[in-house]
Amino acid sequence: MSADAPGHVWLVGAGPGDPGLVTQAGLRALRDADVVLYDRLAPPELLDACSEDAERIDVGKAPGRAAMTQEQINAALVEHARAGRRVVRLKGGDPFVFGRGGEELQALAGAGVEATVVPGVTSAIGGLAAAGIPVTHRGVAASFAVVTGHEDPTKPAVQVRWAELATATDTLVVLMSVGRLDGIAQALMDGGRDPGTPAALVVEATTPRQRVVESTLGSIADAAREAGVEPPALLVVGEVVTVRERIEPAQRRPLAGWRVLVTRTRRQASTLAEALTAEGAEPVLLPAIEIERRAEPEAVRHAIEALRGRRYAWVAFTSPNAVDAWFHLVREAGHDARLFAETGIATVGAATARALEERGLSADFVPPRGSGEGLADAMLERGVEGARVLVPRAERADPALIERLRTAGATVDEVTLYLAAPPAAPPREVLDAIRAGEMDAVTFTSRSTVRNLAALLDADLEPLRAAVVACIGPQTAEAATEAGLPPHVVAEEPSVDALVAALRRYAAEGA
Repeated sequence: MSADAPGHVWLVGAGPGDPGLVTQAGLRALRDADVVLYDRLAPPELLDACSEDAERIDVGKAPGRAAMTQEQINAALVEHARAGRRVVRLKGGDPFVFGRGGEELQALAGAGVEATVVPGVTSAIGGLAAAGIPVTHRGVAASFAVVTGHEDPTKPAVQVRWAELATATDTLVVLMSVGRLDGIAQALMDGGRDPGTPAALVVEATTPRQRVVESTLGSIADAAREAGVEPPALLVVGEVVTVRERIEPAQRRPLAGWRVLVTRTRRQASTLAEALTAEGAEPVLLPAIEIERRAEPEAVRHAIEALRGRRYAWVAFTSPNAVDAWFHLVREAGHDARLFAETGIATVGAATARALEERGLSADFVPPRGSGEGLADAMLERGVEGARVLVPRAERADPALIERLRTAGATVDEVTLYLAAPPAAPPREVLDAIRAGEMDAVTFTSRSTVRNLAALLDADLEPLRAAVVACIGPQTAEAATEAGLPPHVVAEEPSVDALVAALRRYAAEGA
């Protein structure tokens, strides 16, 4: 957006913690944003939805620390909008539930800046639901109230009327309560609430680190200290807490509490991370691959000319990365999917086929066995003697496909597109967590992820030997075994869904 165009601000509720709980409207705003001002409790994964050029500004507040004051945040929103930028103010939960969204909207209105509010799922409801605690339940609770625990109830003047609230509703939800639990509990009991009323703290609600501490109103502060509870946590007081024991078993997931190492490229990691999160796991991202484009221009030119001349019987793609890299080169050369007319297309698996579909092409066949060997078997069954085949792929890829096609009488043009190299600057905190033995499982989605992870760890894979090793296919499993990490789990087909399903079954069988 140019500086001459009027800017706009979106106040986006990020939801209670799980990045999957943001709304579609919120995601659209993030994708279109020029600048994002984000809170501490907004899921950091949501920032991956932004364009690479978007400016990201941390404005989070924590006890004893604030990246910006509220006045500075208001001023920054106005400044960026007046510069003609699309601005997202990303806030945990809902912008208007103790999120100070009203103050920010008021400041924008006063400055003549247009704004849109994108509501979010408040943790006061969504966070409790994730823990199996409904705020209302037939025959148990017909009313609820949500208040902030940020104020000290022992002060002479407070906005929250604890004495009136104590018995006014069936369910009481208190946000930002951890630092003042003793005072809050005492104020409610002084107001007439029975000390034996069930109470619970939901810690890091809706995230893979979620846990619940149950007690009574009279003992919840002691229970919190004993359990080492720290913010963010929700306090809920009322008989609905007892419903949890009947609801929670239906919400248990086999991978709940597991820390799972994800070694895919940064761009691809989100798909696997989302699938793992849906199973209750905490994905730990260590992209073990960075794609280094290194195609030989002359080889690419010859291959494109042969495609234009309809001289290839087949093009074989062995990975989504190969599809991405090849179509990038095709576009640079001024061509599109029409280049593949009258040429058969084979892919090594469903994920590679989907990458083609995103570009308007359908694979002519996908072999049932997702590997280079499986692709070779399927192509040989169709007959390749005397045929010319193009195989655009990674440097150092498994030679089995090329060798078998050539042995069967095919003329194979192999075009090297990229090298799947270890990242130049891997996140140090993740490497430290691996070395400390904190991973419950590790996922490998290619031979190069195994090879590169070993390089990142200086060939010391000992800390991962106690982890469950999950591989996306037999070739990856072979590489893991050679590295000294024989797999516990091998997907039935080379796809993220199959990999996660296999890991889920393994966890369920061992439970």
